[in-house]
Amino acid sequence: MAASTDTGVDFRTRLQNWLPKLVLSPSLAVMLIFVYGFIAFTIYLSFTDSRMLPSYNWVGWQNYDRLFRVREWNIALTNLAVFASLYIVISTIIGLMLAIFLDQKIRGEGVLRPIFLYPMALSFIVTGTAWKWFLDPAIGLENTMHLWGWTSFQFNWIKDRDMAIYTIVLAAVWQSSGFVMAMFLAGLRGIDNEILKAAQMDGASNFQLYRRIILPQLRPAFLSAFVILSHLAIKSYDLVIALTGGGPGNATALPATFMYSYTFTRNQMGIGAASAVIMLMTIAAIMVPYLYAELREKK
Repeated sequence: MAASTDTGVDFRTRLQNWLPKLVLSPSLAVMLIFVYGFIAFTIYLSFTDSRMLPSYNWVGWQNYDRLFRVREWNIALTNLAVFASLYIVISTIIGLMLAIFLDQKIRGEGVLRPIFLYPMALSFIVTGTAWKWFLDPAIGLENTMHLWGWTSFQFNWIKDRDMAIYTIVLAAVWQSSGFVMAMFLAGLRGIDNEILKAAQMDGASNFQLYRRIILPQLRPAFLSAFVILSHLAIKSYDLVIALTGGGPGNATALPATFMYSYTFTRNQMGIGAASAVIMLMTIAAIMVPYLYAELREKK
């Protein structure tokens, strides 16, 4: 009888150990095939002469050499540098300022916080479309100002080749600043008040508190914001397509729009795959050190 009881306990223990693995195994298999499998396939295609359809004719590094000779790719990289730097810096500053503002225990925080977070709940397609209407000189802000009598007002950035990239920055900052605010607010609320009170008793000013105590303790939040915003900037596609379509000309083209155009419109799948691999390597260059630092800190 005891032996049968022990056998039943062992079976239940094994079932409890294996049940989560059995439940997760289909999801793991799907992820391995449709995520990492297609990543590997894209890397392979970048070394072939694939055009409209995948080809298995190996050409080595030829696509990468051709990629960096394409004028549109260099324009996309330049636009990405402008967009990503402004997007990350401005979103971080606004998010931090909003977090500090809400951390003052002001009245109406419960109302303001969802308002600031609301844009992040929208898709980039919706954001791009809304900002396209707002910035269009024919129906947006400029037209409204003219109807109100301010006929000299002009705001036609979305039609200007030199300024169009900044409209992408405006829309992206509007959508992401609230999310950055939430990260910084969580960091601020996690700081030990006893440390702040001790510093105030020693005569530290508010500026010194933030400079020497609060901001250094927000380093993980700064790092997380940088990684997330960098990732969003590199893979930005739907926002650009909805807002400007990559135009005027190639004024707002980014690597993601270049990759789609060359792969599915211009039938240069090999070059498109090469650009996708470059984007993957850029994201990995940001994510891997971050994950390594996080894992090392936990240990």
